[in-house]
Amino acid sequence: MGEPFVGSEALAAGHLTPYHLRSRFVAVHRDVYLPKGSELTAATRARAAWLWSGRAGIVAGQSAAALHRAKWVDDDAPAEILFGNRRPPDGITTWSDRFDDDETSYVDGVRVTTPARTALDIACRYPRGRAVAAIDALARATKLTVSDVELLAERHRGRRGIRAAVEVLDLVDAGAESPQETRVRLVLVAAGFPPPETQIPVYDEWGQLVAVVDLGWRDLKVGVDYEGKHHRMTRRQFARDIRRHADLTELGWDDVRITAEDSDGAIIGRVGRALRRRT
Repeated sequence: MGEPFVGSEALAAGHLTPYHLRSRFVAVHRDVYLPKGSELTAATRARAAWLWSGRAGIVAGQSAAALHRAKWVDDDAPAEILFGNRRPPDGITTWSDRFDDDETSYVDGVRVTTPARTALDIACRYPRGRAVAAIDALARATKLTVSDVELLAERHRGRRGIRAAVEVLDLVDAGAESPQETRVRLVLVAAGFPPPETQIPVYDEWGQLVAVVDLGWRDLKVGVDYEGKHHRMTRRQFARDIRRHADLTELGWDDVRITAEDSDGAIIGRVGRALRRRT
């Protein structure tokens, strides 16, 4: 039993004895158990919250995104479900909203909001930067399109937060491979730069793929690459990054490399100088 389960149901079915339940499992919510030592991921928290609701709730928000296999969901954040109980236990956030039947589906037997409804809830409820990053990841993991979410936004016109949600949807780009890439893109757009293209393939004169630039402007040959910690963890990766940068330079690209240590001002200044050199 690696997944959350209802303790009373396991006892009634004879799968466990009361002693085994007490000694080998831990309660994450009332009558909802996990094996001792189990990792509490965002997806696990979502399933546990759904069981706590008596299977009557609908997993929503970032918890639904986790069940839809989106990356970068915070494993330590409370589970989120649509449910009428306004006094959930610690580790669960509930809210009530109108929804239609076509806005829910099932993932491994758990009722969840569809990717489009999940995106709409995130866009309405989260701060802009966090919302865009979360929907970027959700769109990358599913077949979600912004037009799908816009149709739902029109259906729920008048909902609290819907105007902010429309602004969020204008910024979504499934090409972002990490929240950090989304952050860099939003910094540049907010600074007034033309919206950059994401995941730009660059080929050499023989048609061989040299690199895929995180974001940039293909016509100006200005690229922006975010380098996370993994880029410096191995000697091989470090050498590969140096060679990649050199290849892009030889092909006429101005490749601006960004790290987590770069402030918004530093990003704007470096990219701005690169664009001015090309214009």
